[in-house]
Amino acid sequence: MSVQVSLDKLAEQLARFGTSAYLLTVGDDGRPHSVAVEITWSGSAFALTTGRSSTANLAARPLVSVLWPALEAGGYSLIIDGDAAIGTTGVTITPTRAVLHRPATPDAIVKPGCGGDCIPLVA
Repeated sequence: MSVQVSLDKLAEQLARFGTSAYLLTVGDDGRPHSVAVEITWSGSAFALTTGRSSTANLAARPLVSVLWPALEAGGYSLIIDGDAAIGTTGVTITPTRAVLHRPATPDAIVKPGCGGDCIPLVA
């Protein structure tokens, strides 16, 4: 099931989840690299600063994900995929896909296209 959400609705989810998230990039060896970051929502993109490894990963592979863990046990996590760009003052990420996700439980309705119980958000 897909639920289209405008950027304003995405901003509401970001207000709910806060500014602390995990940036997921991919290293030269193909392994995931995750770091805690502070995110600022600015217009239609995120702004953040990154360290040496994340910046190198972004320069080589600008497709990234940002993860906000569930706020409560059994709750949804927010996962946003996006395109990163490195600027003179930091990194911006333009969202391309967003989903609220939690593992499927026996009583959960599993949506087509989702491995668990998820609600796609279209940015």
